[in-house]
Amino acid sequence: MDPAKKRKTRLILALSVAVLLAGALVYTSFSASTEASTPSAVVKDAQPGRSYQLTGKVVNGSVKREGERLDFSVRDRDGNASVPVSYSGVVPDPFREGREVIVSGQLRGSTFVAERDSLVTKCPSKFTEDKKKA
Repeated sequence: MDPAKKRKTRLILALSVAVLLAGALVYTSFSASTEASTPSAVVKDAQPGRSYQLTGKVVNGSVKREGERLDFSVRDRDGNASVPVSYSGVVPDPFREGREVIVSGQLRGSTFVAERDSLVTKCPSKFTEDKKKA
C-alpha cells in the first residue's frame, strides 16, 4: 500500500473513532441528567426508590444540626409546599435560611433523604436584587 493511501486510511479511522466517542459523550450526558423538581412535584409524584433533584428555598427557622447530620425544610418559590430534608456531608459556605438550594436524593416516607455531598447552594444574582429595589 502506498504511503498516501495509508495516511488517508488512518485519518478516516481516527475521525470515525472521534465521532463515535463524541456521540457516546453526548448520549451519556443527556441520559444522566435529571431535571430539578419542586417540593410540591416530589410529594405529588414520588415513586419509591427513584432519585430526584429537589430545588427550592430553605425555610426560615427549619435548620437544625445534629453531629454530621443537617435537617432543614425546602419550600416552593411560591410557598405552597415544603419538604423536610435530612442531609449528611459538606455544607456549602453560602448555605443559609432563605437561600435557594438543589439537593439529590429520595423521598422516604415524608422526609427527603439526601445523598451525601449533594447539596448545592444557588447564589443570589445581583441583577435580581436590583430589580427588587427598583
